[in-house]
Amino acid sequence: MAEHLNRYGQPVGAALPLWSARAFPGGITLTGRFCRIEPLNVAQHLDALYAAHAAAPDGRDWTYMFVGPFGDKDAFRAYLTTAEQQQDSQCYVVIDTLTDNAVGTFSLMRVDVNHGVIEVGSVAFSSALKRTPLATEAHFLLMGYVFEQLNYRRYEWKCDSLNAPSRRAALRLGFTFEGIFRQAIVYKGRTRDTAWFSLLDNEWPQRKLDFIDWLAPGNFDTEGKQIQSLADIRQSRLKGGS
Repeated sequence: MAEHLNRYGQPVGAALPLWSARAFPGGITLTGRFCRIEPLNVAQHLDALYAAHAAAPDGRDWTYMFVGPFGDKDAFRAYLTTAEQQQDSQCYVVIDTLTDNAVGTFSLMRVDVNHGVIEVGSVAFSSALKRTPLATEAHFLLMGYVFEQLNYRRYEWKCDSLNAPSRRAALRLGFTFEGIFRQAIVYKGRTRDTAWFSLLDNEWPQRKLDFIDWLAPGNFDTEGKQIQSLADIRQSRLKGGS
């Protein structure tokens, strides 16, 4: 970071004379090639979401979540109803455009409109969504909304430091690991050290190009498998490749 000095010769951050508070995320719909993102509506999405999560053989998908697993649909409905009614976050549903079924949810949360900081969290992706092009595109669409429409400066990802899949996902998506906040949270009767990751507005243009290249039809074979990984595409661009 370039050093800026104030009139006393002290180093300070770069000036932002045109800065203003950002808008709170809204009930928008974002459409891609594989998926659509829309605001959670319990009446509309409950059945498909419950079926998608119920297809899992056990409750391990909820180990690192603050809630779940759920014993029945009524318990799951109560969880979704709370998420839908939250005033300090916005929950979105990921729709598989091939089947038009809801297959997962995530939220924009811990919203700091004054400083332009926002977190993607409460990521509850079913097995029908995890490790698929839909999941990657869903994150891509939400990132684009945050940086290009809401004009936030910082996009955060936080997870239990022991949640290896979440940490790998953050790095794969282009977030930068910032460190561990020790004994940050108590949940489900146990302690949690929290791993912090971030993506900044000045990093987004390059990340966007990486996503576009990865999501391109030509990057998938006839069986729908990726030809180049997102990490390989990123490394190639960093080295000056196409």
